[in-house]
Amino acid sequence: MLHPDGSWARAHTARGEHTTTVYQGGPRRLYDLLEEIRWRWLKRGELPVYGAQVTITPEGETTLSRDGWTATL
Repeated sequence: MLHPDGSWARAHTARGEHTTTVYQGGPRRLYDLLEEIRWRWLKRGELPVYGAQVTITPEGETTLSRDGWTATL
């Protein structure tokens, strides 16, 4: 995963292994954010973007927010 702010994440699972190694860099922890969304999906049966408020700035920055969760694209 890549983000324009320079953040990146890469995951690798060796053949035959059940454990994934995650590498991340930059100001955001992209894989951690993805895991937070995944666990919410598993726990609640929905993604936090369903029913989220969307704000788009004149520069095109898009922010989704719902119940204390936010993501800026």
